[in-house]
Amino acid sequence: MEAQVENAIQIAWNPTSEYSLKQQAYDFINQVRESASAQQACLALFTRRPKCDDVVRMVSLDIVNNTIHTQQLDTQSLLNVKEILLEYVRRTYGSGDHEQVDPASIQNKLTQTLTFLFVSMYKEGWESFLDDFISLTTLQNGARDNFGGVVLFLRILGSIHDEIGDVIISRTTAETKRNTELKDILRERDAQKVATAWQEILAQWIGQNDNVVELCLKSIGKWVSWIDISLVVNQTNLNFLFQLAGRTNSDRREDKLRDTAIDTFTEIVAKKMKGSDKMNMIVFLNLGEVVSQLIASPPLNDLRTTSSYDTDLAEAVAKLVNNVVFDIVKVLEDSSTDAETRARAEQLVQAFLPHLLRFFSDEYDEICSTVIPSLTDLLTFLRRAKPLPPTYSAMLSPILNAIIQKMRYDETSNWGHEDEQTDEAEFQELRKRLQILQKTVAAVDEDLYMEILSNVVGNIFQTYDQQGGQMDWRDLDLALHEMYLFGELTVVNGGLYAKRQPSGVAAERLIVMMSKMVESGIPSFAHPAIQLQYMEICVRYCSFFENQNAYIPRVLEHFVTLIHHNHIRVRTRSWYLFFRFVKQLRNQVGNVAETVIDSISDLLPIKAELPNDNGADDDMSSDQSDHSADATFTGQLYLYEAIGCISSTSTTPLDKQILYARTIMEPLFSDIQRHLPAAKSGDAQAILQVHHIIMALGSLSHGFSDWAPGHAATANHAPPKEMSEEFGRAAEAILIALESLRSSVDVRTAARSSFTRLLGVLGIAMLPLLPRWIDGLLSHNSSKDEMAMFLRMLDQVVFGFKKDIYSVLDSLLTPLLQRVFAGLAEPVTGTDDQIQLAELQREYLTFIQIILNEGLGSVLVSDSNQGFFEALIVSVTTLARTVSHDTGNLSASRLAFSVLIKMADLWGGPNVATLSVQPTPSSGPPSPAFPGFDRFLIERFHPICWEVLQDPQFRPVTDAQVKQVLNEVSALQQTIYMKTGDMFLEHLQTSFFPAMGIDGTDFIKAMTTSPDRKGLASYLAGFLKQRG
Repeated sequence: MEAQVENAIQIAWNPTSEYSLKQQAYDFINQVRESASAQQACLALFTRRPKCDDVVRMVSLDIVNNTIHTQQLDTQSLLNVKEILLEYVRRTYGSGDHEQVDPASIQNKLTQTLTFLFVSMYKEGWESFLDDFISLTTLQNGARDNFGGVVLFLRILGSIHDEIGDVIISRTTAETKRNTELKDILRERDAQKVATAWQEILAQWIGQNDNVVELCLKSIGKWVSWIDISLVVNQTNLNFLFQLAGRTNSDRREDKLRDTAIDTFTEIVAKKMKGSDKMNMIVFLNLGEVVSQLIASPPLNDLRTTSSYDTDLAEAVAKLVNNVVFDIVKVLEDSSTDAETRARAEQLVQAFLPHLLRFFSDEYDEICSTVIPSLTDLLTFLRRAKPLPPTYSAMLSPILNAIIQKMRYDETSNWGHEDEQTDEAEFQELRKRLQILQKTVAAVDEDLYMEILSNVVGNIFQTYDQQGGQMDWRDLDLALHEMYLFGELTVVNGGLYAKRQPSGVAAERLIVMMSKMVESGIPSFAHPAIQLQYMEICVRYCSFFENQNAYIPRVLEHFVTLIHHNHIRVRTRSWYLFFRFVKQLRNQVGNVAETVIDSISDLLPIKAELPNDNGADDDMSSDQSDHSADATFTGQLYLYEAIGCISSTSTTPLDKQILYARTIMEPLFSDIQRHLPAAKSGDAQAILQVHHIIMALGSLSHGFSDWAPGHAATANHAPPKEMSEEFGRAAEAILIALESLRSSVDVRTAARSSFTRLLGVLGIAMLPLLPRWIDGLLSHNSSKDEMAMFLRMLDQVVFGFKKDIYSVLDSLLTPLLQRVFAGLAEPVTGTDDQIQLAELQREYLTFIQIILNEGLGSVLVSDSNQGFFEALIVSVTTLARTVSHDTGNLSASRLAFSVLIKMADLWGGPNVATLSVQPTPSSGPPSPAFPGFDRFLIERFHPICWEVLQDPQFRPVTDAQVKQVLNEVSALQQTIYMKTGDMFLEHLQTSFFPAMGIDGTDFIKAMTTSPDRKGLASYLAGFLKQRG
């Protein structure tokens, strides 16, 4: 057996083995792994002398390891494994012969196997486990001088903790119970012996071998969380820890052992205990002095500003400080803390605040981030402490100053450089975390927050007045960034102004800052970050300019200059910001369109660029995408919309507005004309160019007027006839391109986007063009998704022009629905297709519903569309009845029933029956809007309800969506009853229910006596529940 296993392992791990032979070997090894009886052969291979190949030994031990871990072995087999491995360990690790010791990979696997044996046998069967391994650490005279034995013992201690003491790993209830029991036994039986061994190992190896000492400290750091603290925190151990934590290297090299000693302090502090005990322990450990000495040590002080700065040590000490402050704050937050403990905690928080801020202010963001959690906890505590005692108030100023300084770009940063984008993104993430801290300070003491930030910004602006372009851009960026954040204080008061007066103290301060910023000439500072930040602030606080109109021409001039910036990131972002600025201030900017158009006309020519075939653009980060042709074109669209806003201000005469629109559009018309022949021939670049021009025309139109038809509040904003006629030329140009290139999805997408934007400038003039839009946008190439989106746009048109659209809708409805029905009938080929079909179903039903709701229902049964009415009814009833989860769409079903209810209500005539606890006979025969519709309701609409109710998957008790459908089903049946009265009841009693073979008495009672749909729905839910 041994030979077979050894041979199989060698074949399986031999890279030159044939595939088929290797597969056979793997299969055999897997069979061995599942066999408990094979562990004896594997044990023999692992312990054989002379030793087998490492791979054979490793795999063999892994098989043994697996049989123990999966509990395949009985007690006797476990004892046998224990004896064999213990004899091997004593022979290999107890002799002091370093050449016999296994390589690290095998030691790791051996340690894991021994740990599994510990878990299985420590309680009973191997009670001397730790004694046996402690004994391996000694060669003579009781000294812990056996290197191999010491390392194995410490490895095992670490592995035992990982298996039974690590609380981060998720455990089953049984494992948690087992681990708790093992820790209890270990604490009682061997914890003292282990602690003694630690002390003796440290005494033996400090100054001799740092790796052994480091391993020992790591095991102490792990075990301290669940053994008696006194076993670790005693003078002997502390002397060792202080000695190691305070040692220095003359050669300034990294000292991993010193960092581990500090990590051990951190683990000790993290041990769970009563608040009073924790405060006493922090004092006893003298951690404040320890941290002070470490901060003053050369690696963290003298070398702080050099490349030799020990960041690992700084991070280790920062973690210690973070844990200490966390525990102090936890005690302060506890309302049950006694006075003595609270006083001690208050002294400690005062002592540790400078240490906390030292690491928070560290140039390295990783170190700063280490203490942010405890600083957050401290500020949260201060925010809740009402009223705030003076001792706590004094903390806020240094904390806020530290946060502000950390907001500053460090000296090594270079904004906007290609090779530093990752670092910049990380810094922006840090700024977001710092902003949260700042807001918490503001919540504690808003007056202090305003005072400090106002001084910071004011002092930097004053320095700029003195130094001008020689000033460090990082300082100016800090001032502008804090200005950008400062305005959040004004949000609670509804903005900067209330009734043309500053809304509060914060608003007054910000208004002063804004005035200073605009007057100072900051936009001319030759750094892209400053110029971009300036524009961001102007847009964020546009309300300032609404009340300070005199500054608008100056800022507009700045924008017009900056949108020509040579830095691509500033340039493309500025186009969007320029649009935002003029859009918000279109009523204040005045008649400046001609000047602006002349100034930015060089940026308007569109040149479409095809994306790279290698798809590199898809992998770009958001910053990198600023360099892409797509981002540049998107920016140009903002410029076109901005021109539209400026050209249509209230102070600009209508004839001038039309002139400006024509000035911009004429080159675009010529460009379409020039590229259309090539585009028709399939030239991809020409098609993309046409797409871009259509989008530009839409953006320009939207800038001129974003009026939306159908809203009473903006009814008087409808475009003048002259404006509609001018932009009618744009619509015509787009339609010509669409009709020529309707097979291009890009062109259809651009045209659909421009359609909604043209509504604002065309108004009612759009209606005669609708048939052409439908013909172009709903071609045979259009996807279900495109159809759904176009129907959504038509909803807006129907709603907005309901008084004027009837004749147009009458002529286009049948061809429109024919296209939609073709899309609904297309086979579904995948999940995406299914989602698109469901969306098209919903949009189609919503469109019909809007027609009915807006008083246009007669168009569905007009002479032009009567021939299509049956197909319409079939489509709606089919969607209503389709509720099974595999093929149905419950949302569409609910909408379909809503449509049927509306049809019944509109065309069923006046109510002839009422819902009442005491039903009365019908007031008369049904009087439908057109002959026979009463029978139509009973014979066509009503059976759909019961088809749905009889579907075995229709379970309203367990599905909220199904319950919504049930409510609509109930409403439809009650509506039919109210419209047809006794005719419906007679049909149910004499025909429908007898044919179904059920007694409908209870249903009829529930339907006629329930005051609304909910009562009938409740009855039907119970009826279906009884069905099972």
